[in-house]
Amino acid sequence: MTYVLALVVLALALPWGAAWLVRRLAPLLPPREACWALTGAAVLMAGGTIAVLGGLFHVPFLASLERLPLAHVLEEWPAVVPTAGVAGVALAVQLALVARRWRKHRSLLKRAWRSTDEGVHDGDVLVVPGGEVDAFALPGHRRRPGRVVVTSGMVGALKPAEREVLLAHERAHLAGRHHLLAAVVDLSARVHPAVASLRKLLEFYLERWADESAAIAVGNRKVVAGAIARAALARAAQRRRPGPGYPVLSATTGPVPQRVEALLLPRPTAPQGGARRAAAWGLMLTAALSMVAAVAVAYGLHEYVEYAAGAVLSG
Repeated sequence: MTYVLALVVLALALPWGAAWLVRRLAPLLPPREACWALTGAAVLMAGGTIAVLGGLFHVPFLASLERLPLAHVLEEWPAVVPTAGVAGVALAVQLALVARRWRKHRSLLKRAWRSTDEGVHDGDVLVVPGGEVDAFALPGHRRRPGRVVVTSGMVGALKPAEREVLLAHERAHLAGRHHLLAAVVDLSARVHPAVASLRKLLEFYLERWADESAAIAVGNRKVVAGAIARAALARAAQRRRPGPGYPVLSATTGPVPQRVEALLLPRPTAPQGGARRAAAWGLMLTAALSMVAAVAVAYGLHEYVEYAAGAVLSG
């Protein structure tokens, strides 16, 4: 039983190390690949945590299925009932936190759509009247297709070429369904706190992904860099009420100076060379270790119960 307990501790601690390594390997990848890698890592870390807690919670039930007296289980592992209870409480708390966060996502999305009630349609663009400077990608809601929302204030703050950049950026968010990737990582962070450190990094790379898509659409990286900087400055200069918030993605969010600096460099290429290939594989394999350890814990607990049941029957 000692090795199983050691695996439990390892499986619950691994996400901290995995998150640390993921944050350092992600910058070696182009934005699109970095976003998918971060999301996959978050899912693996959260899934591994749930598997570990679920395995611990089910030990007494496994014993009953194997017709193994609980007294014998307690004799071998006195802390089995308290441990299963703690695991069950942790799972219940995680479920409540995920459900609460999901409801908040839906509420924010509804609120964002309500803020566009006075908007004027222009294809896939909604122009909302008012002096507030804002623009964001609004995901679809209740059979309503996604829209790019731009305020009159933002339209007036940008030149025509810069407005095209802004629209291309927000369209890239909608086309890539970036809000779903952000939601997956945000919900995974409610399962294990180590995943929370990946949310801001994912937000940055989602914006970088949309920046690069806008640069391809416009064909001029410097124009895109200037438009992003001007839009962010115009929005920062006003005294505004808080925007719709998550899960809405906007060209003016994230560390804009780093985004502008990246746009002034040549376009990132697909991973090339041993270092980048190693980074891509290392990133996912590191996160996968959490899941592997969790599966090993669940299997070890099951095997322990079966072994104990066999020993009782043979005795």
